[in-house]
Amino acid sequence: MAERVTFNAETRSLFGKKTKKLRREGMVPAVVYGQRDPLHIQVDRIPLRRALRQAGTNELIDISVDGKVVTVLARDIQQHATRGDLIHVDFFEVNMAETIIAEVPLVFSGETDSELQALGQVTQILHSVEIECLPGDLVSELEVDISAITAPDHVIYAGDVPLPEGLTLITDPETAVTSFDYFREEEEEEDEDMLFAPAADEVEVIGRGADEEEEAAEGDEG
Repeated sequence: MAERVTFNAETRSLFGKKTKKLRREGMVPAVVYGQRDPLHIQVDRIPLRRALRQAGTNELIDISVDGKVVTVLARDIQQHATRGDLIHVDFFEVNMAETIIAEVPLVFSGETDSELQALGQVTQILHSVEIECLPGDLVSELEVDISAITAPDHVIYAGDVPLPEGLTLITDPETAVTSFDYFREEEEEEDEDMLFAPAADEVEVIGRGADEEEEAAEGDEG
């Protein structure tokens, strides 16, 4: 198992509009909830951003707050709309002896055979599944092996995704994870249309403009 992400934090005494002062000093306000009364903390922006990038919302994080360690999952991560600066983070404290429910991303692995690739491509239509497990069994992602797809009508369902020991699927197992999209044949259709397009010297003139008719009449009189 990978080493758990950790960082230090301090209890926070500034709230509301006063948290702007924290941000100017390079600190991010945060809160820990779930197993006790909300614990308001402040974290240095750089190690916090590094931890969130590494752990995301599906890996456990140990936060050392004034010498005591709490184990959490990152939940609500608020960022500035244009600058991307961290504004506030909610952490959910877990009890390692109690199961939790979490959304786990699905990622494709493998590839289909060349004959199937010539017809189209496998498209992912379900990007995560809900699972239940103990916090220590939580995984950051689940692999979907698309090499198991051998025909266009073959679909992988949520119930087909292999789960590591300790994980229970909550998502409806009949939910489709994949679909097959045939390549469009627009170019071939355009080429076929051109086969029936008449050449320029084969176009029949079925009418004349008024000026042409007047010139023709004058020529006949002359």
